[in-house]
Amino acid sequence: MKKGFRPVTRTANPEPQDKNSISWIIWAAWADRITFEDIKEKTGRSESEVIKIMRKNLSESSFKLWRKRTHNQSIKHRKKFENSRKQLNQRIYFSDDD
Repeated sequence: MKKGFRPVTRTANPEPQDKNSISWIIWAAWADRITFEDIKEKTGRSESEVIKIMRKNLSESSFKLWRKRTHNQSIKHRKKFENSRKQLNQRIYFSDDD
C-alpha cells in the first residue's frame, strides 16, 4: 500500500446529495442522529410533513417499523435527545467514582 493512501469507508446507505429531495428526507428520517428539528432547519418540512412523506413513500410495514422506532426513541427530538445525553453523562460520571 502506498504511503498516504487511505481506503474509503463506504456506508450501506450513503447520504443523498440534494437536501431538498424526498430521498434525503427519507434518509434523514431513518438516521438516528438527525432530529426532526434538523430536518426542519434544512428542508423547511415539519415533523408532520415528514411523517406524511414517510407514509406515502414507504411500504406499510416499513412505515410502522419506522414510526415505532421514532416514537420510542428520544433522539428524534432535540430536547429529549439533549436530556438523555445529560442523564447518560451523569451516570458515566457517577459510575467512575465507584
